[in-house]
Parts: sequence; structure tokens; C-alpha cells
Amino acid sequence: MTMTKLSGSLAALLLVACSAAAHADFTYTETTQITGGSILKIMKVAGAFSKAARQAGEPIVSTVIVKGNRMTRVGPQRTEIIDLDGETITSIDHEKRQYTVMTFEQMRQQIEKAMQKAKEEQKTKSPEQDAAASNTDVKFNVHVRDTGATKDVAGLNANESILTMAMDATDKTTGRTGSMAITNDLWLAPEISGYDEVKDFYRRYAEKMKMVFTGALNPAMLAQYPGAGQGMADMMKEMSKLKGVPVLQVMRMGTTADGAPLPAASEAPLPASDGPAMPSAGDVAQDAAQQSAASAIASKMGSLGGLAGGFGGFGHKKKKAEPKPDPEPEQAAAPATAAVLIESNTQLSGFSQAAADESKFDIPAGYKQVQPKNLD
Repeated sequence: MTMTKLSGSLAALLLVACSAAAHADFTYTETTQITGGSILKIMKVAGAFSKAARQAGEPIVSTVIVKGNRMTRVGPQRTEIIDLDGETITSIDHEKRQYTVMTFEQMRQQIEKAMQKAKEEQKTKSPEQDAAASNTDVKFNVHVRDTGATKDVAGLNANESILTMAMDATDKTTGRTGSMAITNDLWLAPEISGYDEVKDFYRRYAEKMKMVFTGALNPAMLAQYPGAGQGMADMMKEMSKLKGVPVLQVMRMGTTADGAPLPAASEAPLPASDGPAMPSAGDVAQDAAQQSAASAIASKMGSLGGLAGGFGGFGHKKKKAEPKPDPEPEQAAAPATAAVLIESNTQLSGFSQAAADESKFDIPAGYKQVQPKNLD
């Protein structure tokens, strides 16, 4: 999932509980940019070999349009059209000049297949993996707090709320806890005329799909773990505390240890970026080590694998390693309790209630339809 979709989905979760009666046109601009984290520094190095990597830190500007029971998100490389009446999701790839159409039912079937695959993988675990899983408690924590801070965002007075989401795994033997965590620093404008159309669209979309879209926590992945249902209920309860339109979000995803939260951007800013300059070999090595630990969890979650063992190895036994010499005094450092894998900034602007351009919902001429991936 792209960072744009991830940020948009988190905003959608905020809006699901809201509703509106009218169905008029509404348009706004969404600008998302990866601003920090281990991945960004590594991608700077990879940029010497990959165009996509070079573009990783560039802003992505999308136009979002709601027109009755349809929503489109028009970007430079991709466009997505959601049609509630037709119950379809059309994804357009402008670089390949092709598009796919997936029905809501097909999407639900994909999720069900992923859940079934996860259950089958659980049955084929080795005795060592089973022991690790049984020795690990998994729980979900979601918390919203208002900081009382305010600031001007694109001419709008916004109030700050911080949303923390974590999937915690605790080793029953050692008591150590590690988390796959998301912290979203939300700046909420109290009211924007016409934005209720967006809120109501996401509410109706969720009702059609019969699920909650979190963007970050995959329903198929959650289904593996006891307490997931309660975790989702707690999430909705906490999200209901957020009031207003998220005109600015600074989202972080990463790992933490011993139950510590992932710090919010406003409370613990990342070091200033070096801009286009290449990081040093030492920087890359250090960031790669952090990214490796974080991505180990992310990959396990994304592929619906077991969580045990994903937090720096706790949750299962390791072979005894040969002792390593103590580091030189100038190299010694306290172990980090948090690693930011990625940080992104998403801002909304250009709000308009003018009649939307109908052509934005059309497939461009000459584009070829192809089958969505992973469909039989």
C-alpha cells in the first residue's frame, strides 16, 4: 500500500462514524510526502539505480472529488475511482496506460482467502514456532489525546490531537514487549463547508464493504490474533473522540520496545534532512540496521505471518552466539527504544463545492483493461 493510500485510509477511519444527508459535489487537493525515517535515507542511496527510489521523497499531489455515490482520487501516476452504486473500484495506471476493475465482492473474497491462508499457515508451523507463538501475548492498543496546541494550517485554525496505534507482543517468560506502532499527529480544523460529503461517502463505503478500513492494520492479519475484535471496537471508540477535519497529518510508522509509544512528530522531531545530499556509509549502515528490525515486523504483518519472533528475536529461543568484544567507549550507546521506519506528511487544501468535472470519472481513451492481480 502506498503512503498516500495509507494516510488517506487513516483519515477515512476518522470519518467513518460521521454522516450527512446531502449529496453534493466536493473537491480538494491532498499533498503527501515522505519526510523521514530509515527507509527515506536508504532510498537516497538506491536512487542512484532506481527512478522510483529517486522519487521517494518527492511530494505526491492528488485531486480528490466526491460526486454523489462516486469518489475519484486523481494522481500523476495513478487514479482510483470508487463507485458505490456499481460496487466497483477502478484503478488506472497512467504510466502503463491500462486499468483494472474490481468489485466489492471480489475484494471481500480476497480478504477471506488471505484469512484462510493465514489459518492454513498456522497449522503448518513447526513445533518451535508453535512454542514461540504460545509463549507470546498479542494485544492492540489505540489511544487519542488532545494536546491543547493550535496552529494555522493553510489559513485554517487547527487543534492538535495525537492518535497512537500499536500491536504489542509480550514474551511471557521475559516480560519484554515490542510493538509495531503508528503515531498520527493530527491537526483538525473545526469545520469546512462541504466536507461532510467526504465523511458521508466513507461511511457509506464502509457499510457497503461491511468492514472498517484502517489502512494500516489488515483485517485478515488481525483475524489471527485473540482480542482483535475487541481491539477494533476500542479503536472505533477512541476515533470517535476526534472532532474536525484532518487538514494536516504527520504519520509515523515504526517499532518500539517494552511498550513505549512511538513519539509524535510535534513532540520529538526527527533530525533535519540533509536534502539531496547522499548520507554517509555510516548513516546508511545504522539506518539499515533499524530498518531491518522494523521491516521484519512489517513484512510479517503484511504477509499475514506470525508475530512472534518479529521483535528483535524475542518470543523464541536463539542459538547461543559467540561473545562479541565490547565496543570502544566512543562507539557505545544506549539501546534505542523506538525506530521510525517511515514518516509522512499529508496536507489538505483547495476545498471547493463547485460542480465537479464529470470527465474525471472516465477511463482515458486508448487505455487497455487488464485483470486485477491475485484474482482467479
